[in-house]
Amino acid sequence: RNKDALPLSPKQKFKLFFKSATDPWPFMLAGVVAGIGQANNSDPEWGQGMQGYGKRIGAGYSDYFIGNFFGNAVLPSIWHEDPRYFQKGTGSAGGRFLWAAGSTVWCRRDNGRWGPNYANVLGNFIGVSIARVYYPPSDRTVIDTVGDGLTVTAEGILGAEVIEFWPDMVRSYKRKHAEKLARQ
Repeated sequence: RNKDALPLSPKQKFKLFFKSATDPWPFMLAGVVAGIGQANNSDPEWGQGMQGYGKRIGAGYSDYFIGNFFGNAVLPSIWHEDPRYFQKGTGSAGGRFLWAAGSTVWCRRDNGRWGPNYANVLGNFIGVSIARVYYPPSDRTVIDTVGDGLTVTAEGILGAEVIEFWPDMVRSYKRKHAEKLARQ
């Protein structure tokens, strides 16, 4: 929330990456996405059953880990970009929505100025490019790589929207819950 927060050192950027990579959410998200892939039989070369599900969840988490490693630790350290999301928190819903969506391609730099978020975008594409090694040969096309890179970037937009608006949803829920208890 603090737009005036001090910049992170490279060591802090790597610590932040490790903390996010070991958070339960990426594992749960990889499990859900793997379940959807299992139901749709995406990448049929991986098969069905626990073996197919295991390959899908492993690939999903690996995709996240690699992209996060490059996009939130390595490249931000080299290019002096801040990998954190800075919540706007005030203003119109539309303005906040655009602020959150824009964070995928626009970020704060270590010098306090704002500029293109090269690390995030390139990190997404590095991650999906490396992922081609462990995906079935049928998914190793340039079109699949570019499509997956754009998908990961779009998922980042959704994540930023959640971070921006989740506190509002929690406050609204708590307020309504307190009003309900007061009426009782």
